[in-house]
Amino acid sequence: MILKNKVIDVTGKVILNETTFSDRYALTVTAEEDALLHHIAVELSFDYKKDDRFFVNGYQSWTYSPERGVKDPYKRPLRCCPKFLDKKFGFSKYGDAHFCKVKDSAKIAHGYTYAYVRRDENYYLFASLDEKNGFTRIILDVSKKTVTFEKDCAGKALKKNEEYTALDLYFGYGKENEVFDSWFEMLGIHALTTKKATGYTSWYNCYQNISEKQILADLEGMRHLPVTPTIFQIDDGFEPFVGDWLTVDAKKFPGGLEPIVKKISDDGFIPGIWLAPFVCETKSDLYKKHPNWLLRDENGSPVYCGSNWSGAWALDTLNAEVRDYIAQTVGMYRQMGFKLFKLDFLYAACMIPHDGKTRGELMEDAAALLRKVCGDCAIIGCGVPLCAAFGRMEYCRIGPDVSLDYDDKPFMRLFHAERNSTKHTVINTVYRRQLSGRAFLNDPDVFILRTENTTLTDEQKDLLATVNALFGGVLFTSDEFSKYSEYQKQQYAAILALKDAENITISHANDRITFRYTLGGDKLAKSFSLKTKQKDE
Repeated sequence: MILKNKVIDVTGKVILNETTFSDRYALTVTAEEDALLHHIAVELSFDYKKDDRFFVNGYQSWTYSPERGVKDPYKRPLRCCPKFLDKKFGFSKYGDAHFCKVKDSAKIAHGYTYAYVRRDENYYLFASLDEKNGFTRIILDVSKKTVTFEKDCAGKALKKNEEYTALDLYFGYGKENEVFDSWFEMLGIHALTTKKATGYTSWYNCYQNISEKQILADLEGMRHLPVTPTIFQIDDGFEPFVGDWLTVDAKKFPGGLEPIVKKISDDGFIPGIWLAPFVCETKSDLYKKHPNWLLRDENGSPVYCGSNWSGAWALDTLNAEVRDYIAQTVGMYRQMGFKLFKLDFLYAACMIPHDGKTRGELMEDAAALLRKVCGDCAIIGCGVPLCAAFGRMEYCRIGPDVSLDYDDKPFMRLFHAERNSTKHTVINTVYRRQLSGRAFLNDPDVFILRTENTTLTDEQKDLLATVNALFGGVLFTSDEFSKYSEYQKQQYAAILALKDAENITISHANDRITFRYTLGGDKLAKSFSLKTKQKDE
């Protein structure tokens, strides 16, 4: 590859210093006077071939991140979304569409932190070695035959003589494991655990409609399983409103959570709890009583980050009172006995650059805060730019929420890049597989075996469960186990056994994907269609 172009937009005088090796490129900026960075990019030549396939890592956990052929068409959601709908529902706020103007097409695609071009069995890996200073946007342009690296450095303030690492890049070439092992070795990052988690989460059947009675019934249902999982996690719905974490909904949980978490532990399971520490909803007391805790834009307006609940608003994670509240919240649930925290909507920490910090710096700081307050309790990160979880969180979601149909509603495909989609989470689980065991253990979300409260076909449920077991580090479901038939119990045991499969390979043929693997000494294979009943995008 050859450096074609370098662009820097800065207010103030700076000195640039480049370091180039065969597998590494670094660009540092030193301020000769107080300076403000706006944009930094380098462009490299790359000779794409017609049979190449490529991947770019999406902005956060839920962002669709497929592997594509260089001629495969892809139309990014939001292209048809009227501004008044985006303003109301905040579709663009979940990802990077509200601040990034790069357009995906059949000839161009962009993502963050890492990307690759696969040529048969060999990978050209383009990856960042430093996301703490700001996210690295990677743009593959087939028409121009370029790979561009942009630093999301808008708003970064430098003092006189301060040095800033703008880009630190790794270029790998070789087999899949070779290049990803080399990248993480250069990063100096290792996964915090290699132990796969199995268990139950309350979300994907009841959603917010949980209660003490329902949770205890689901806990009792664990006794019906032929193989005992390890974790029982209570998801969203126990709190009065999102943001009001120090109280529990007394109508749903008249006895509070303490007796429940004790019973979870006494029954031999690890108790888990869901929190969204960086957001609050409009109806919450936090939103009404602590307006100074809200993150505000340059006009002084609160920063909207999505239409979940009664509307989600970002908290200012640099505010000392907010940080104390997060520590108090996590401390309270740890004292109750919870040992695992599913921490959701984490992208809210870096909605806008502020206080002289980039989005990457804000996300790095917020993730470090969570690791500190959670201590030795395990974390499942969710809705997070993945680099912030590398080596810091035991588990991390790498796809969107599973949907109870296969690919959500047709209109949502036009408007929402981070929408609920079983299809998308299956694809993300396959193509972000290289992170599991290197950065963290991948959480592919739940699998579903039940027949009620879902329209997934048997083949789609089998695909979801198989992909989760082969490529995931977390095997959760939200089914009511007490309703399982004997056949479903056998299915459940087979899925948990499949997590021990080895020598896994993948091949594609038209719309079908085939997994080959070894289990218990036997060589096995499964093939699935990735198409939905509706027309694919």
